[in-house]
Amino acid sequence: MTTDTTVSAFRHPETIEDPLTLVLREGARRLLAEAIEAEAETFLAAMQEKRLGDGRARFVRHGHGPERTIQTGIGPVPVRRAKVRDRGAGADDGSGEDGERMTFTSAILPKWARRTKSLDALLPVLYLRGISTGDFQEALAALLGKDAPGLSRSVIGRLKDDWQGEYDRWQRRDLSARRYVYVWADGVYLQARMEDNAACMLVIIGATPEGKKELVGFQVGVRESAQSWRELLVDLKARGLSVAPQIAVRDGAMGFWKALDEIFPGTRHQRCWVHKIANVLNKAPQSVQPNMKADLREIRDAPDRASAETAIAVFQEKYDVKYPKAVLCLAKDREPLLAFFDFPAEHWDHLRTANPIESVFATVRHRTIRTKGALSHKPARLMVFKLIIAAATSWRRLKGESRLPMVIAGVKFTDGVAVAPDAYQRAA
Repeated sequence: MTTDTTVSAFRHPETIEDPLTLVLREGARRLLAEAIEAEAETFLAAMQEKRLGDGRARFVRHGHGPERTIQTGIGPVPVRRAKVRDRGAGADDGSGEDGERMTFTSAILPKWARRTKSLDALLPVLYLRGISTGDFQEALAALLGKDAPGLSRSVIGRLKDDWQGEYDRWQRRDLSARRYVYVWADGVYLQARMEDNAACMLVIIGATPEGKKELVGFQVGVRESAQSWRELLVDLKARGLSVAPQIAVRDGAMGFWKALDEIFPGTRHQRCWVHKIANVLNKAPQSVQPNMKADLREIRDAPDRASAETAIAVFQEKYDVKYPKAVLCLAKDREPLLAFFDFPAEHWDHLRTANPIESVFATVRHRTIRTKGALSHKPARLMVFKLIIAAATSWRRLKGESRLPMVIAGVKFTDGVAVAPDAYQRAA
C-alpha cells in the first residue's frame, strides 16, 4: 500500500550530507561482510575431514548473529557475525574424540567488538592534543557522526581502566627471549595541575636484531636521577633482559649514564648530536651561532673519524679564544660523540640522535602547554603509554638491518666498514 504525500522532510541544520562518506561506509560494510564470510568458509574447509559417525560433516554454517554497529574511523558500520555450528559437541561421534565443543571465533570481528582498534588509539591522541575526557563525545561526534555511540564519558572511563590493566601486564612481561642491539633513552617532565611535583617519564626504545624499534621500558618517577634510571634498568634485567645493548644513545644527563655503567657496563655511550649542538650554541652569542652550527654539523657529518677529529681541532682553534665554554662543552664529550664511527655506516643516522623518542614526546609537550598541565599523573601516564604503543606501529625500521647480525657477532667496524667481513661469513 502506498500513500501519496506532499510533505517533504527538510535536512536538519546540524546534519552534514556527505555522499562520499556514505559510499565509503557502504563499501566498508560490503568488504567486511565478504571478509567475514571468507573467514568462516576457510574454517569449514580446514575442518571438513572431521565427520560424525554417520558420515555427515561435523561443522556446518548456522546463519548469522544479530546485526550490530561497529564504530570505525569513517563512522558506524553495521555488521553481522557469521556463525558455525559444531554438531558433534557433547556426543560420541564415532571418531574416537571426546566430543568437546569447538568454537569458530572471527579474528576480524571479535564477538564483543564495538569499535576498531585504530579508534581506541585515537583517544589518547585526542587527550594529549588538549581534549579532556568529558569532551570526547563532542569531538568524536564531529569525526564519526552526531551520536558517536559506544564512546560516552562512562565508556571512556572504562577504557582507561582497561588501559591500566594493559599497562600493568606490559610492565610484568617476560623479556628473557628479547635482545636489543641498540637503545635510545630519554626523559620528559610533565607538570600536573593537581600535583605538587612534575612527573618525569623515563623511556627506553630498543632496536631488535631484525631492525625493528619497540618500546622497552617506561616508568614515571619524581625526577630524572641515577636512582630512577637504575630502578628502571634493574627491573628490565630482573625480567630477563640479560644481554647488554651494544650502544646506548642519550643526551648528556649524567643520571642515565651512571646507572647504565652499573647495570650494563659493557654498553658503549653515544651522545645525541641534536642535544649537543644546542648545548654548545647556548654558550655563544646569537651573532656567532649560525657559523658555529655549520661547523658542528661538519663534525657530525664527517665521512670518517679522522675527518671528524680534524674538524674538531679546527673548531677549537677558531673559537677557543673568545668562546672557551663552547669549546669545552664539545671537547669533554669527544669520544661518546664519535662512537657511532665504530658501527655500520647504514646505522649512523639512527645512532647520532635520540629523535626516536623526541618525536613521540613532541605531542606530549604540546598537550602540557595547551592545557597548562594534565590533571594528574596517573591519566597522563596511561595516555602517554597508549600514545607510544600506537606510535610504535609506524616507527621506521633501521636502515641496513642485515648488518645487525654482524654487530651481534662482534665484527669490528672502522669508519662504518666491517674490518673482516669474510671471516664473519665463513663463521656464519
